[in-house]
Amino acid sequence: MEKSFQAIAWVNTPIGVFDLRRRSVPIVSGTELVTEVLINGELLMSSRNTVSEIALATRALALHRNPREGPHEGAEGAADLSVLVGGLGLGYTAHAALADPRVANVQVTDRIPTLFHWLRAGHLPLSAALNNDPRLTGVESDVYADLLGAADNAYDVILIDVDHTPKERLDESSAPFYTVDGQRRVARQLKPGGVLAVWSAGEDQDFAAVLAEVYAHATSEHVEWKDDYLGTVTDVLFLAR
Repeated sequence: MEKSFQAIAWVNTPIGVFDLRRRSVPIVSGTELVTEVLINGELLMSSRNTVSEIALATRALALHRNPREGPHEGAEGAADLSVLVGGLGLGYTAHAALADPRVANVQVTDRIPTLFHWLRAGHLPLSAALNNDPRLTGVESDVYADLLGAADNAYDVILIDVDHTPKERLDESSAPFYTVDGQRRVARQLKPGGVLAVWSAGEDQDFAAVLAEVYAHATSEHVEWKDDYLGTVTDVLFLAR
């Protein structure tokens, strides 16, 4: 399956060993250079399939309704939206958020500082674009703990892509985030009209019910993408406003 493999960097973290690598994979026209991050030897993220990571930002921003906009403003309104991205990943969600002309700033929060080092060192596919955008800031912190904290009305849009699913968590410290009490705390972090979006590798009816209890609007959307070896893969976006 792999024609070549290049180890770029690795780091031992409290939640496992992260490996950054590049490999060439066959495609119809030849080969494609893919950047991947593995945790404890299992694939965590890949530049080969970024459809749902991008959709996490675009769908949430499309759902946002800004009460500060005038009656004739919409998607092309003033650039004043503040976006939080939980989990840097390979940078595709942050990059998609920055592409929206309404976004004034994007804060990426990640508890693994080495990921920011890899970004600044140019190891990630979107390093150049992200490093050169002054609207992007990186914060080394636990996004779940931050969101469950005391600050109010901090963000217009919150995008979370850290755990595999609400029940398949990288660390059990995130468990309160998926409860009714936790989501009531998270909702206080949203400005009026704000949107929460959570990426998941699969459906979770319990978490969907939690969002429906806390938010006026709550739904989930399937995002499909095709892989030459895995076939059709379906990820889930939980959206709440």
